Amino acid sequence: MKVGFIGLGLMGKLMSANLVKAGFNVRSFDLNGSGNCKTARETAEQSQVLITMVPNGKAVRKAVLAALPGLARGAIVIDMSSSDPATTRALGALLKKNGIGMLDSPVSGAKAKAADGTLALMVGGDPALLKRVRPVLSAMGTEIFHTGALGSGHATKALNNYLGAAGTVAGMEALLIGKKFGLDPKTLINVINASTGKNSTTERKIPQQVFTNAFASGFALALMTKDVGIAEGIARSMKIETPYLKQTLKVWRSALRRLPAGADHTEIYHYLRKLSSPSRGATLPRARSPRKRRRSS
Repeated sequence: MKVGFIGLGLMGKLMSANLVKAGFNVRSFDLNGSGNCKTARETAEQSQVLITMVPNGKAVRKAVLAALPGLARGAIVIDMSSSDPATTRALGALLKKNGIGMLDSPVSGAKAKAADGTLALMVGGDPALLKRVRPVLSAMGTEIFHTGALGSGHATKALNNYLGAAGTVAGMEALLIGKKFGLDPKTLINVINASTGKNSTTERKIPQQVFTNAFASGFALALMTKDVGIAEGIARSMKIETPYLKQTLKVWRSALRRLPAGADHTEIYHYLRKLSSPSRGATLPRARSPRKRRRSS
């Protein structure tokens, strides 16, 4: 089977490599010039399955429309990016008119699981389409969940990342409070990880990224902020009041404005640490003013 793969960033490069290892004929393309095809359309030509792994729904739509002239009727597009459900459903309807199926299958597990092909996949769309492409997905992930109709995979991923984002802030804040109180940071985290407060931040992010000063998880702060925004947008569309979700999004958007472009999402620790500084805290109201934002942008 020939598989087209658009988007060879950190995750896409690892995922497409696993498809090659599994014996698929992979046609690949990225705007940075990597891949064995020169255009999205060339990537789609002769491909029974076309995968997109790009930053957001807008980029997905642009890539798929560029590839569309090369796709044959009966092909299946799988968006493995983190996109918003509404954009996905609109794109799916357009593809259906051209005789092309679509699934959304965002992933969880970061670069470690992308490298060894053990990602968790959240698949939305027609179960019959999922059955056809399951061998392809199985080359990249070991846990494949059918979440419902098209767009449900992206909704599931956004809600998962909202919880991850909230847990990241809570974990980093607990670490900073403990350090200020005089607790040994590593002992504190060991206790939390043996207790009910543990989460992915205390188990992995703090030991692997904060304690080592690496801050290189492979997942950008901008992408985490985008995903929390998608979750908040879903809540608004459902007319559900979510004060904690709104506050979480506010924190991540503020960190995104203040940290360097391209910052890893674990670098929110630096933002929170600066907030905890009395001298820094005194300037925060002015930093949030419109004038300050314009000067710093």
